[in-house]
Amino acid sequence: MASVVELTYYPVKGCAGTSVGEASLTPAGLAHDRTFMVVGEEGVGRTQRRDPRLALVRPTVGDGGERLTLRAPGVEPLDLRVDTAGARRKVDLLGTLHQGIDQGGAAAEWFTEVLRAPSRLVRVPPEHDRVTDGRTPGTSAYADSCALHVVSRATLGLLERKLAERGVPPLPMNRFRPNIVVDGWDEPHTEDRAHRLRIGDTELGYAKLAIRCAVTMVDQGTGAKAGPEPLRTLAGYRRAAGGGVAYGTKYAVVRTGTLSVGDAVDVTSWGASEL
Repeated sequence: MASVVELTYYPVKGCAGTSVGEASLTPAGLAHDRTFMVVGEEGVGRTQRRDPRLALVRPTVGDGGERLTLRAPGVEPLDLRVDTAGARRKVDLLGTLHQGIDQGGAAAEWFTEVLRAPSRLVRVPPEHDRVTDGRTPGTSAYADSCALHVVSRATLGLLERKLAERGVPPLPMNRFRPNIVVDGWDEPHTEDRAHRLRIGDTELGYAKLAIRCAVTMVDQGTGAKAGPEPLRTLAGYRRAAGGGVAYGTKYAVVRTGTLSVGDAVDVTSWGASEL
């Protein structure tokens, strides 16, 4: 029987994740997932595509989301009281404009030092009403697209075998930054065809395949690009019909509740892969 073996949320877009044994599932995904984003001087969101050093930042959410602690090698930790009521400003998330609440000068100075480029930290406002695309519409905070990203261990296992054929060592799951890791599916990429999932008291609806980018080439432990893998190998067997390389699946939240490591993953509706 398939089950959840890892749950991870990413408080600050592009930064390190927090693995938990249990998490609340909100309409926008795991609680606190990508509720913050680092932006440049013009309000354009920073991602590991161009700022791989984001991976070095280890955020911790406390007091139910009212505090954020930031840690990174070589700098003093910064503890912030989260501002959810300040003035809104326009921010650019992958070419689409949204609103953000600036978290102040101390956070700006801290990220500027870590990333070696002028930066500010914003939080998604409470009234954020983004609508995400895909077969099942939903919402998310500052995630690239949908609320949840799911990858199975069988899917990673196939990639590891393909890499081994090239003499390349295995890569950790964190290269793909999933929210939910599933074990117990025998066939790799079963998540492509699992179009409705029931996990605990929650329900997820398939939105679309996850099209991968250069972030998968960033070593999440060092914050340095270490390509060309895995994109080179994935391009040999995971080219999507609509373009790009697909690995993992994006889901929208159909029913909120609580997710826990160990929960059974029940597929209640199957469909054809869009690959």
